[in-house]
Amino acid sequence: MTSFKEFCLILILLVVISHDQSVLGSNKHQKQPCKRFVVYYHDILFGGFGGDDPANSTSAVVANATQLGNFFGMLVVFDDPVTKDQNLNSPPVARAQGFYFYDLKNSFGAWFAFTLVFNSSDYKGTLDIMGADPIKAKTRDLSVVGGTGDFLLARGIATLQTDALEGTVYFRLKMDIKL
Repeated sequence: MTSFKEFCLILILLVVISHDQSVLGSNKHQKQPCKRFVVYYHDILFGGFGGDDPANSTSAVVANATQLGNFFGMLVVFDDPVTKDQNLNSPPVARAQGFYFYDLKNSFGAWFAFTLVFNSSDYKGTLDIMGADPIKAKTRDLSVVGGTGDFLLARGIATLQTDALEGTVYFRLKMDIKL
């Protein structure tokens, strides 16, 4: 037979567990993004199949494609400006620094790993982003896997959409970032 104290303790635990399960299972308490913003990533490729102007280039091919098609195996390293609007000449709010490589033999696709480095009046710190980029898809989601400064330990999604494409020399991505 249980004592009155044990009975009360069990009752309290049941109430707490019941409350936690109702909060966790409730749709009205789903976590919403704490920060959401749109920025534009600009890439000007040098070498490989890109242009040949080192003064204006922001990325370069460091490993050439194989003979398997769709640029498979090509590795590009970049230090690209990121702006609030679509204008390449707007003041950058961040730099995208990292790499991508083409990883699909039967279609155009890349895998990105980069850091957005912010040093503006709006934000200071970094966001680390990585994931697959099936280039032909209208939108692609990459994972936000970390951050520093204003984005300390950030997690979220960066939805990419090709916003401009000028041959093999320049492209602009719209990045809708939800943390």
